[in-house]
Amino acid sequence: PHLKCLEGTQVDLLEFIHGWLDNQIIWLHGMAGIRKSAMAFTVAERMKSLKITLNTKIKTRPTGTFFFSCNSKECSITGHFFVTLVYQLASNFPSIRNDVNRAVHENPAVLDSSKSLCDQMKVLFRQP
Repeated sequence: PHLKCLEGTQVDLLEFIHGWLDNQIIWLHGMAGIRKSAMAFTVAERMKSLKITLNTKIKTRPTGTFFFSCNSKECSITGHFFVTLVYQLASNFPSIRNDVNRAVHENPAVLDSSKSLCDQMKVLFRQP
């Protein structure tokens, strides 16, 4: 399980981030140990569970999330970045699933984490 913000902590910063979430990329950065990962996991979990209603100010949920971490081999190399995001997109948006499946079927090597990011982006995002 991932660390999250403790209930009642970071309230102002979380509200500020939630106010920027529609169609935005949020990049948390700072010195080690200031709880960036906990903040990111808390925001991602809240957004994932959002139900879109007339009363909700936020119109969209995140299409995908990725966290770089030096504590995890899978999360410390860039080769998993686009593959993870396209998987999440295809899972969340069935309308693109067939296009993504076709792109991977035609070029399965694109899933290799040693493949260049440029090649992965072309095959997984631009061509389908």
